[in-house]
Amino acid sequence: MSDRPLILVTNDDGIHAKGLFSLSQIAKDFGDVVVVAPDKPQSGMGHAITMATPLWLKEAHLDNVSAYSTSGTPVDCVKLAVYEIMHRKPDLILSGINHGSNSSINVIYSGTMSAAVEGAVEGIKSIGFSLLNHDEDADFSESEPFIRKIIENVLREPMMLGSCLNVNIPQGKPRGIKVCRQAKGYWEDSFVKRSDPQGNNYYWMKGDFVVKEKGEDTDLWALDHGFISVVPTQFDMTAHHAIANLNTWKF
Repeated sequence: MSDRPLILVTNDDGIHAKGLFSLSQIAKDFGDVVVVAPDKPQSGMGHAITMATPLWLKEAHLDNVSAYSTSGTPVDCVKLAVYEIMHRKPDLILSGINHGSNSSINVIYSGTMSAAVEGAVEGIKSIGFSLLNHDEDADFSESEPFIRKIIENVLREPMMLGSCLNVNIPQGKPRGIKVCRQAKGYWEDSFVKRSDPQGNNYYWMKGDFVVKEKGEDTDLWALDHGFISVVPTQFDMTAHHAIANLNTWKF
């Protein structure tokens, strides 16, 4: 049995995504890698899990790493890897590299980040990586040295229990790395209404992203200025600041 770190690599863009392949090739320089990824794109799935249908799992082919694809979501991938595929809990979970941003409020919709958050739930060091480029053939090479630095640090240093890292990477050569907080922003949603040939209505969702602040300590500021943003992220969704106020209510 190897004494190298055991690393799980997953994503939400699917087993054939270039970002997944790039991350798995980086990861194998740091430990023994197992890839478990969805068999089709699962973007925007958030923390969804599969309960009403079976999960299918089959071996996949990726250069020099053990790989599997599954019919499930990114969170399903983590659960299957931890409890059915790997001989022990991994030392590190890497999710991505996502094709597109998961900064600001997008983190709550992201399958990429939900896989990393699930790792934190399991007490495993976890990182979600995203590149601000939706192109299927996006170039990840300029970000590779920075990804390596972040992985090295996470393997070496202790991480706060219950947290993971949300790493977003700008296009082009990054100027450096900044530790940030999540910017306040939201999607102003709208829908395009259409009808099929039978006259049944259907809808396409669209929206505009609205930024609610201009703080220079946020992930959006870092990305807008060419820096990689690193945001510590947690699954404890308690609004701790609201507890004192609620305790004044007369229930």
